[in-house]
Amino acid sequence: MTEHQADAAAGAGAETAAAHLKERLYATITMISVVIGLAAGAHTDAFGAAATVLTASVGLWLAALVADQQAHRVLHGALARGRELRAMLFVSSPLLLSAVGPLVLIGVSATGAMGLRTALLTAAGVNVATLFAWGCYGGIRMGGGTAFALLAGAIDAAIGTAVAAVKTAAGH
Repeated sequence: MTEHQADAAAGAGAETAAAHLKERLYATITMISVVIGLAAGAHTDAFGAAATVLTASVGLWLAALVADQQAHRVLHGALARGRELRAMLFVSSPLLLSAVGPLVLIGVSATGAMGLRTALLTAAGVNVATLFAWGCYGGIRMGGGTAFALLAGAIDAAIGTAVAAVKTAAGH
């Protein structure tokens, strides 16, 4: 492998990792809106909440795969297979994984250990904290120091929460 090929491979790996993180952040924001919407509902039980969280997660994942595959067909004139398909599945996997935390908390609520609304709001809080942590990490990676990292985390958490609130208010 030449140095140019190695650089290209490293660049492609970085692009895939960036796309994976983007989907993780998008899934986190989307799941905040789903669990807040469920918490606001008066007639939700644990089974219905779990079904909604799972359906939202699987629906988003399938939509991402369909869009990725369609874009690949348009650009390359063929279905994605092999390495390209594995990359698509890797990049979109956070859309499925975003359901795990809320489903665990919904399961805990089904045992009676906490109320369903508390479980859903806790899931939303954990996801907001996740956005904060990613924002802090991004701030650290930018080299701005602790204060800058904390500010970046707060801004990312606030923006993610605002987007989730808009999505919730719009019924999405």
